[in-house]
Amino acid sequence: MKSHYIINHSVCCLPEERQQLTLLNLITMTEEEISILIENCANRVHKDMGPGLPASVYEECLVIELNKQGLMVNRQKEFPVKYGELTFDCGFRVDLLVENKVMIKVRAGEPITDLSLAQMHTWLKHSNCKLGFLLNFNKNLVGKAVKRVPGKM
Repeated sequence: MKSHYIINHSVCCLPEERQQLTLLNLITMTEEEISILIENCANRVHKDMGPGLPASVYEECLVIELNKQGLMVNRQKEFPVKYGELTFDCGFRVDLLVENKVMIKVRAGEPITDLSLAQMHTWLKHSNCKLGFLLNFNKNLVGKAVKRVPGKM
């Protein structure tokens, strides 16, 4: 039986053993390991669902697939932003945060533009994350749906 718990209004499932070890911080995955799982899950969702659905549907399917892989996923995660000595509690909100390390922006229609890439770079700069993904599920080819965005080290 899988364990369920609530994170930012979404139910996440992890295999029992992984959940226990994760809570004890005994399992840590690198961004690279997580990214391989994200790409595989995104490709699976794209292949199974096809283009043309709302982004919310793809987001939901992606969360299910990521959870099946034993990954912890936060939905609609808010991040504070600092400006000088001021801190804004919700500077931005990312669609999915995987293992508290990798950000995902889910799209279903609008093309990925230079502005989208700049936005992800800014989000990475204002967080502790080193990697982000822009996923556009409104593409006919699976490979065109996934855009990996490394942060500046």
